[in-house]
Amino acid sequence: MRSSAVWIALIAGIVCFVAGFSFANYLNRSELSGLRGENERLKSSQSSDSSQVNLSDEEIAAKLDEANQNAGDFAFQKSLGLGLYRYGAIKQDKAIIEKALPLLVRAYGLDATDYDVIVGLGHAYYDIGYFGKDNGSFERAREFYNRALAKRPDDIEVRTDLGLTYFLQEPPDYTTAIAEFEKSLEINPKHEKTLSFAALAMKNQNKDASRYSNVLRTINPNSPTLSEIDTPRGTGQ
Repeated sequence: MRSSAVWIALIAGIVCFVAGFSFANYLNRSELSGLRGENERLKSSQSSDSSQVNLSDEEIAAKLDEANQNAGDFAFQKSLGLGLYRYGAIKQDKAIIEKALPLLVRAYGLDATDYDVIVGLGHAYYDIGYFGKDNGSFERAREFYNRALAKRPDDIEVRTDLGLTYFLQEPPDYTTAIAEFEKSLEINPKHEKTLSFAALAMKNQNKDASRYSNVLRTINPNSPTLSEIDTPRGTGQ
């Protein structure tokens, strides 16, 4: 009963988690931009039920075996793949995310039009790229983000995460990242996350970030990003 209840809880949380994927990604990358305060704020806002879920290796292996036995069941592959990805992202565990990836790939092979699966694959590759510092995974994430945006070009969260794949790669491509952030800001000029990373990208190019930081200041004058932007280079945090 315990194992079934845990998996049901994970799958039931997919809808709200998909809407908050970018927040989770934002948390994982906060040290890159000095947003430790924002990290704690967002972390405390996450569901305590989600953060307290724990699965054993045996439980995960059993569900993966069940998925292999039902390889043609799209709904099963999708729900388990997204649920396991969600769990790996919350735990910030690259190995778990990598176990979720084949399920999402299989689901995509069964239905390449499902938007949640397309975005889920983008996010899975994104996080593998981040945790593994792997540019190749960022490139794969872009493929799926672009497929998602071809279907829903106004998805600001996906557009911003696409920009972040350039922001986070080694070496960073801040120019392309900013171009994607600009497209997001055309949809919502006051999108706090996009403004934060656009400002940081400008600062990292030694350019004036005020175009973004001034708007950010009006939206959230307590944003930790502003402290990072206002701190001269070479002075530390």
